[in-house]
Amino acid sequence: MEGRQPSTGVKGEPMNRAETAVRRIDRFQQRHTILAVPFAVVQKFGNDQAGGKATIIAFYGLFAVFPLLLLFSTILGFVLAGHPDLEQRMINSALADFPILGTQLRSSTHPLRGNGWALVLGVLGALYGAQGIGQAAQNAMNTVWNVPFKDWPGFVGRRVRGLTILVLLGIGILVSTTLIGFAPRFGPLSDAWASAAAAGVNFLVFLVSFTVLTSATVRVRDVAVGAVVATVFWEILQRVGDWFVRYTISHSTDVYGFFAIVLGLLSWLYLGARLTLLAAEINVVLRYRLWPRSMTQPPFTPQDKTAMVLLAKMEERRPEETVDVAFTPEADRQPLDAPGKIKPAPNPPQRPPP
Repeated sequence: MEGRQPSTGVKGEPMNRAETAVRRIDRFQQRHTILAVPFAVVQKFGNDQAGGKATIIAFYGLFAVFPLLLLFSTILGFVLAGHPDLEQRMINSALADFPILGTQLRSSTHPLRGNGWALVLGVLGALYGAQGIGQAAQNAMNTVWNVPFKDWPGFVGRRVRGLTILVLLGIGILVSTTLIGFAPRFGPLSDAWASAAAAGVNFLVFLVSFTVLTSATVRVRDVAVGAVVATVFWEILQRVGDWFVRYTISHSTDVYGFFAIVLGLLSWLYLGARLTLLAAEINVVLRYRLWPRSMTQPPFTPQDKTAMVLLAKMEERRPEETVDVAFTPEADRQPLDAPGKIKPAPNPPQRPPP
């Protein structure tokens, strides 16, 4: 009796057991939405090279935070001058545990004092970094939504959107601080109130940011799920950051504390940017129904083809330019079936989904 022909790989060669197992796992995850959606999100995150976009956002975030710290310490120096009672209160606060800043607060020979040049540099540096965050965030969100380059905003549009986000973040911080200020009135529930207030403000900020930062036409309901996920991510990051400051930086020397601040802050910003973009990818996958995706290609699923079309259409840089996408029959070959067998598949979309 003639034996069964072995499955073949991409080039028609017999597949080993490991590849056969992976392809069977792939088929299993494609049939179960609870597995297919997370995998599609992670795969699209890689397709968009969102990790690199997160690195750029973190870089500009560091550029914005350190000038802000310089600005804060300079303003604090102006305020404390001639107010010994207020200075003593600062020494008894959590600020005294910060490296360098705490040492200068406690120093009697070199006390913390304001400086005009430091004030100017702090303002200019913070504005530069903040604008950089706005531009990097817009580029990342347009990439996540695979907006064609010809539809990206121009010089003025980018600045306006970036300024909008800065104002939004400022309002969010003020509202969050104000709401948290009411926490003592709730007695034993003060911590719960502070957490709920901060989470509510973060959710609104993400909801508006996900809508404003992209040139794609999106509705609030299109970004609601991602905003919820991003809020959860940031609540966890805030708890981790609080623990890091409380139990690591506050017990370090000035030298090691400074390095801990730099490395910890850079890692925190990078993780925050990466998780935020991951939440944004959830919005896109749900909006365009980009699941299931294939782990090993071929064969391409229809959603794989849709994702590839979206990526290709991004390269349209002028209104006069049109990019069309076609797939060879090899894209539909089923390696787990008989050698050379090609399973018919629907025609791939030539335009991004509406």
